[in-house]
Amino acid sequence: MPDEQLDPVIHAQARLRVVATLASLGAHDRISFPRLQKLLDMTAGNLSTHLRRLEEADYVQITKTHEGRTPATYVELTLAGRLAFERYTQSLRALLGGTS
Repeated sequence: MPDEQLDPVIHAQARLRVVATLASLGAHDRISFPRLQKLLDMTAGNLSTHLRRLEEADYVQITKTHEGRTPATYVELTLAGRLAFERYTQSLRALLGGTS
């Protein structure tokens, strides 16, 4: 087992899927909540719960706005979230015996 433990905030399966999806976007890019929900095939409530946990850890930023009169919610990975995901993947590779 590597010295560094896997980040428990990211390690939950649903949150790992969220962070991996957001990490595939460019830095400072964001995705709409409905698009992320569709990509991950999650219910709105389940996705909201996991996003809240990631937001509390400062791994994601949620922006609520309006497009015309329609509310819109966008999600992006913060720099802290991007770094945490990089550390997580490095730790996982070490655990599995690979090199980074």
